[in-house]
Amino acid sequence: MNVSAVPAKPLALALALSVCFAAPAVAQQSMPTVYVTGARFASDPALAPIGATVIDAGQIRRAGVTDVNQAIRKIGGVYGRQSLDGSPDFMLDLRGFGSNSSQNMVVVLDGVRLSENELSGPILSTIPIETVERIEIIRGGASVLYGDGATGGVIQIVTKRAEKDGSRGMASFDAGQFGLRELRASAAHSFGAFALDASVSDLKTDNYRDHNAFDNRSFSGGLAWSHANGRVSLRLDSARQESEFPGSLTQQQFDANPRRASTPLDFGSLDSDRVTALVEHRIGNVDLAAELSHREKTAAATYYFTFGGSTSASALSYDSRQTQFSPRLRHRTQLDGMLNELVAGVDLIRWSRDTTSSFSAAEATQDSKALYLRDELRWSAAHNGRLSAGVRRESFDKETVDPLAFPPMNEAIKQSQTAWEVQGSMDVAPLLNVHAKAGRSYRAPNSDENAFRSTTGPLRIQTSRDLEVGAAYGTEQAKAGVRVFRHAIDGEIFYDPTLNFGFGANTNLDPTRRQGVEVDAQARVAADWRVNASYQHVQAEFTEGPNAGREMVLVPKNVLSARLSWVPAGGHSADVGVQWVDSQRFGNDFSNSCGSRIPSYTTIDARYARRVGPWEFAVSGLNLADKDYYSNAFLCRAGIYPGDGRQLRASVRYDF
Repeated sequence: MNVSAVPAKPLALALALSVCFAAPAVAQQSMPTVYVTGARFASDPALAPIGATVIDAGQIRRAGVTDVNQAIRKIGGVYGRQSLDGSPDFMLDLRGFGSNSSQNMVVVLDGVRLSENELSGPILSTIPIETVERIEIIRGGASVLYGDGATGGVIQIVTKRAEKDGSRGMASFDAGQFGLRELRASAAHSFGAFALDASVSDLKTDNYRDHNAFDNRSFSGGLAWSHANGRVSLRLDSARQESEFPGSLTQQQFDANPRRASTPLDFGSLDSDRVTALVEHRIGNVDLAAELSHREKTAAATYYFTFGGSTSASALSYDSRQTQFSPRLRHRTQLDGMLNELVAGVDLIRWSRDTTSSFSAAEATQDSKALYLRDELRWSAAHNGRLSAGVRRESFDKETVDPLAFPPMNEAIKQSQTAWEVQGSMDVAPLLNVHAKAGRSYRAPNSDENAFRSTTGPLRIQTSRDLEVGAAYGTEQAKAGVRVFRHAIDGEIFYDPTLNFGFGANTNLDPTRRQGVEVDAQARVAADWRVNASYQHVQAEFTEGPNAGREMVLVPKNVLSARLSWVPAGGHSADVGVQWVDSQRFGNDFSNSCGSRIPSYTTIDARYARRVGPWEFAVSGLNLADKDYYSNAFLCRAGIYPGDGRQLRASVRYDF
């Protein structure tokens, strides 16, 4: 369960940050062609999203990761902050958006948007890792295709399609420190034009901190029918989570014992069910596709408070529903040796939520309607020239009724926004490609933010002017890339704990900016050895107002990651990863006046596996140096959520 789904305490409203790099991932051995979905369709690899990272199923399998969130961080080089509730869903960020990172990126699963109209991050731990075919990470503004909240970028998860007439399956068991036990199993079978698959998982752990147990049970199953010109599929995903919340610590408490719990009674749960239907059909040069998805989620939590020696409980629950319908078409033509791809589509989303608690009985709804158009032209295979342009118009209709609010709320809001983008890339010399992007992206205030705001009227839509230039040089044996980016943001929506007499509120900030450079490199240093590294430097600061020139909070200026992998013949494999994270401002230090900063830290992880026939045996460790650190701290030297200490685990897997 993501604690931000039930933000009863102001500190739990903050989410997190990560950093990632953008050169396409290099397969470690010969792999089938990977098809990408930069235009929301399966595309020729020549039209891969410009500057994207693609993680394929082979890399996921070799790395031995056990969930999607871990794959994004470990293989894609993404920096993630420790979750607040003990779940494996680390809080991800693209390009330094701090505690509102989840609201400034979009996560998409098979064309269905997982990012929603509330202050909760996408729950990736419910997606069985065995079903994932690839993960695409697109950095920078992408609102034309993906809409609201895509200023930082997009993470798109694509599940596997059925193989022809065959069966496959696996079962694995992991055990480790802090009571970790995880069982996963999956099976798939195809016969003729039909295919079936199912995956189940059961994860239980006490976690590093006291009173931080986490239990997750999930199921994913699908049925697909393929024909010469398309396919039809139906999928059910279901998850049940239970969490214990250890609460935050002061610096003094952290120094004395980072494992202690400050809220030894708080707990919560999350139930989620999603049904998705997909239709794809080709008529000549036109591809037609549509997804229809419905999701129901119940998040509940109970918090205990002590006043004057007596303890009382406060319980709340959210019941939310989201339905998405996304029809679209693509037309591809050859024009004098040039390939043109035109994509047009509509996104219709209806979201609603009912709240039950002693302080809120809110009923909130949002309908969003969007129309987008994007055209891309590729010419001159010798120079690999590409140019694309697109535009999107989206409108939002929101209603909120809450008789328990102070004052009572009965509000209807209509807002709309336009996004645009222009992108281009070209090989300017052998092995050297350069690219440039410019555009406008946006983020609309969600239901939680408007319900607890600093203004009498609704919060404004946040907009961003996005720029990026970059270059990549090398081959599959060795390559390096660099990107320079800037996001000039107007009306950034942010939770400011210094407002409302120190109780905090959501607000539109004075103009802010994210700018910096990303560098990544990867190489095969010997027949069996590979190394990759990524570095991000980002300046996140106010550009106007009383805080002009001051740093934004919870954004490290520098993050450096490196991994060394060993994949010889004979079934052995091993890898070691190191990450260094720079210091950063505490979550309420908008004036940059706190006398200290969140300290920098370095973590090390490693894994060794041995494969014998259909069996694989592995041992792995996280934070091997047992470093005491934290990346979430929402008050000056307080509001600290410690990172995990060292954890060792062993696993066995059988493939059939």
